[in-house]
Amino acid sequence: MSEFITVARLPDLPVNGLLPVEANGVKIVLARSGDGVHALHDECSHEEFPLSDGELEGNQVTCLLHGARFDIETGAAKALPAVKPVRVYECRIEGDEIQVKLN
Repeated sequence: MSEFITVARLPDLPVNGLLPVEANGVKIVLARSGDGVHALHDECSHEEFPLSDGELEGNQVTCLLHGARFDIETGAAKALPAVKPVRVYECRIEGDEIQVKLN
């Protein structure tokens, strides 16, 4: 059974921003849109490129390499050239700690 792991503090993640973190060797990008924080695998499903180098617009993160976009809540691909989703991780806030569950 997977447990939640603290990966960052809320003040470290700017509103409408991205933050690369690592949990047990897994690279994750945290995305903060408004009051929500979401966690995705930090690699574009189109090519091996970190999504944390991209841009967050509303509820989508754009990969800077080729412009693929992904929904930060579901991981669904929203723009070509990506057609496969990226993995999302359960995420929660405890106090000012951001925690993810790797499953």
